[in-house]
Amino acid sequence: MQTGDRAAGRPVLLVCSSGGHLLQLLELRPAWEDFPRIWVTFDKSDSASLLHGERVVHAHGPTNRSIANLLRNLRLAVRVLRTERPAAILTTGAGITVPFAWVGRLLGVPTVYVESFTRIDELSLTARLISPIASRLYVQWPELAQHDSRLRFAGNLFLK
Repeated sequence: MQTGDRAAGRPVLLVCSSGGHLLQLLELRPAWEDFPRIWVTFDKSDSASLLHGERVVHAHGPTNRSIANLLRNLRLAVRVLRTERPAAILTTGAGITVPFAWVGRLLGVPTVYVESFTRIDELSLTARLISPIASRLYVQWPELAQHDSRLRFAGNLFLK
């Protein structure tokens, strides 16, 4: 990840659901490890263990089909983004990404989205919801990148 002079010293906001999305964002460590960072994820046992010692903000879940949690996470996104003023948002999804990406866009914070390794033929709902405002949208399969000129393929995280 590259940041400009005006973003120097500002954190990168790492946003993801727990489970596989968290594992994929951890695989991107070379992209974010040299930057100050803040994680936004769910308060689950895997995130507590894997992010021990990291700065973590807990989001409200579940996000699937929950308007109440969408609104809670929207308020959380406004608060975190205004307070922390991150240089960028890096995310692997899922639903928690949507309010952070849209609020980030309104505040001028670029979002880089990496689609799930499991999405081979079509984009996830999260990717479709934030694709209009994402600064970059990466997919992990070349076949998927061929469908849309906005999508970039730069390899995948688990087949190295």
